[in-house]
Amino acid sequence: MGLITGLLTLPIAPVRGVVWVAEKLHDAAERELHDPAVLRAQLAVLNQELEAGDITTEEFEREEERLLDRLHAVRVGPAHSDRERR
Repeated sequence: MGLITGLLTLPIAPVRGVVWVAEKLHDAAERELHDPAVLRAQLAVLNQELEAGDITTEEFEREEERLLDRLHAVRVGPAHSDRERR
C-alpha cells in the first residue's frame, strides 16, 4: 500500500478493524462449534445436570441427540452431511 492509498483509505481504517475482529470472532466460534472435545465436554455437563436433577429426562434426551448429531457431523465431515440433506 502506497502513501497516497494509505492516506485516502485512512477514514475507513476503523471499519477494516471491525471487520477483522468480526472475522476472528467468527473463526473462533466455528472452531469451537466443530471441536469434538468441546462437544464431548458439553455431553459430560449434560450428564451431570441430569444426575443432579437440574433437567428432565426429556430435556436430556433432546439435547443429547442434538450434541451427538453435531459430533457425528464433525466426524463424518461436511461433504457427507450435505449429501444426506439432499
